[in-house]
Amino acid sequence: MSNRKKSPNQPPALLPRIGQQLWKPVARYMAAQYQRLYFQVVESTGQHKRDILITRVEQARDSLEDAKGQFRDALEKFSALTRFEGGDLEHTYRQLKREFDYSEARAQAVRDRIDAVEAVADALFAEWEDELDQYSNRGLRNTSRQKLKQTRQHCSQLLLAMRRAEQRIEPVVAIFRDQVLFLKHNLNAQAIASLEHELSAMTLNVVSLIDAMERSIVRANEFVESLNRQKVLPPVQQ
Repeated sequence: MSNRKKSPNQPPALLPRIGQQLWKPVARYMAAQYQRLYFQVVESTGQHKRDILITRVEQARDSLEDAKGQFRDALEKFSALTRFEGGDLEHTYRQLKREFDYSEARAQAVRDRIDAVEAVADALFAEWEDELDQYSNRGLRNTSRQKLKQTRQHCSQLLLAMRRAEQRIEPVVAIFRDQVLFLKHNLNAQAIASLEHELSAMTLNVVSLIDAMERSIVRANEFVESLNRQKVLPPVQQ
């Protein structure tokens, strides 16, 4: 039986974890306040949340395009490396590491852009819902409610497609990261030859990733077109 006395205080090892748990809701609150202030400032210039959403969807689409090209280039470099026939191994490693860093940066940009779309979409739909009660014309209110339902549904489909593409990024990055680290610790011809075993898995993952990204890009273009069409006011119903 242990003779160690129990301290009335929390064990020191738990303190960082408790601090993180306390900080998370504070961080969420601060982020929400920042978003609210940002929307107020932007809307004061005449740009509404619908316009911000269009801009952010276009930015997310462009980040997917950039990431698609980068992962395609990275796969080509990875494939070329498996055919290494001699030369400067350190230079070869630095090339692959550079491609990995670019790929990781593009992946993070995609995540950030999708998060930005989701944030403004949530704010737009909450505001839209609240403002329905302000209509005195029942016909216009019903038309607006139907538009809200359709737009929210289309946005959900877009975000679902984008999140699916995002989920396919990490398996590619993980394989890439493992091989870059392995080369860093084993700069020899045998280590490079071992990359060939991972080439087929990486190829399949990149092909699947690019396919998901292309579907997301199509969804983004369709969503932007639908929002632009909605800028035309419906006829007044009695």
